[in-house]
Amino acid sequence: MSRLFGTDGVRGLAGLDITAESALALAQGAALVLGRTARQESRRPVAVVARDPRVSGEFIAAAVSAGLASSGVDVLDAGVITTPAAAYLVQDIDADFGVMVSASHNPAPDNGIKFFARGGRKLPDAVEDEIELALAGAPLRPIGAEVGTIRRFSDAEDRYLVHLLGTLDVSLEGLHVALDCAHGAAAGVSPRAFADAGARVTVMGNDPDGLNINREVGSTHLEQLRELVVSSGADLGIAHDGDADRCLAIDADGKVVDGDQIMAILALSGKRRGRLTDDTLVATVMSNLGLRVAMERHGIELVQTAVGDRYVLEALREYGLALGGEQSGHIIFSRYATTGDGILTGLQIAAEMARTGKPLSELAAVMEVYPQVLVNVSGVDRLGLRGNQPIADAVARAEAELGSNGRVLLRPSGTEKMVRVMVEAQEHHVAQSIADELAELVRAELAVSA
Repeated sequence: MSRLFGTDGVRGLAGLDITAESALALAQGAALVLGRTARQESRRPVAVVARDPRVSGEFIAAAVSAGLASSGVDVLDAGVITTPAAAYLVQDIDADFGVMVSASHNPAPDNGIKFFARGGRKLPDAVEDEIELALAGAPLRPIGAEVGTIRRFSDAEDRYLVHLLGTLDVSLEGLHVALDCAHGAAAGVSPRAFADAGARVTVMGNDPDGLNINREVGSTHLEQLRELVVSSGADLGIAHDGDADRCLAIDADGKVVDGDQIMAILALSGKRRGRLTDDTLVATVMSNLGLRVAMERHGIELVQTAVGDRYVLEALREYGLALGGEQSGHIIFSRYATTGDGILTGLQIAAEMARTGKPLSELAAVMEVYPQVLVNVSGVDRLGLRGNQPIADAVARAEAELGSNGRVLLRPSGTEKMVRVMVEAQEHHVAQSIADELAELVRAELAVSA
């Protein structure tokens, strides 16, 4: 039996994979597990429920709220807000848990349900498994005065906005920022945050209709924002995804500044101002080799984790560190947030520009981006990768050829019959050649028989 929870909650096609019935049942299971401490303390559990603006979020969030209230949980309905805002609010009001209805950067027909534990932290696998097991049992059936309430969280966005502005130690006055809100949850709060911080703001992707979320806009479609930055003469562009837990940037010339470069900028800023704990940054194994080289050059240690922001979070907590993230733009400031926050990240990039007086292109130049080639080899036995000697030998030869000027990474997909071959080198043609050779070997060695 396949696991219900994926790498970031439960996700699928709304109305087919995620129905009103399944959302209600999942909420009842979550109430049983995540509300346990409150019941042991003889008090009513409290949960924050929020969603992004995709049209299916309305019925899914309603079903989640119904499932929680029918299980004796008091629900605070925060409406349309970002995922990091939902996590912050759980922590801010000391709620027992939170639920975010969103499929992040996915298109509008998809949706998802993710949970936050007390303190606004993502659930560990063991707790998700416990919720899945709870679905097979009988739900809680309170009656009368024990039934939960559903109330509007009226100041949810304002609380989050005050929090964001409180992270800044410099005004953004004089900066012109172009924002792409992906027709998503950031459409309301992100322009307010930058404007209130003093910036001049030009906005696109801020007209959500429930169906256009992430459609040709946002952090996975940067073309229009690049054009807007150049045509409007903006100093920088900030692109969010549908639930605004990630951020990519555009410099004044229209060049993309990815998550690795953003981490490099913020890590150096943090070290200079004494805010980078132990002068250490956390990133995943997919981060560009140029990030490691830049960090070594500036005396910053780089801790690398498996791919996924949950693993970055685990490392930040385990070692008590301040900053980490992914190449995709999930940047986590543990001092201010319990998850990746695209608006917070954008504000901190702009603040560093204001603080130093330097353009984004100059700040990003601290890191040389090594050419990176990724080849997805599909239709293969991904589980056979481990222990395959011919492939291991070929990787070793490639690593010896590249030396300290490149690296090789082979990763089996977590869900598909696929192996991802990633090669970095100082020259693109070298990376491409090695990646193609390794991909052909993987295809031959791990072919799935008909």
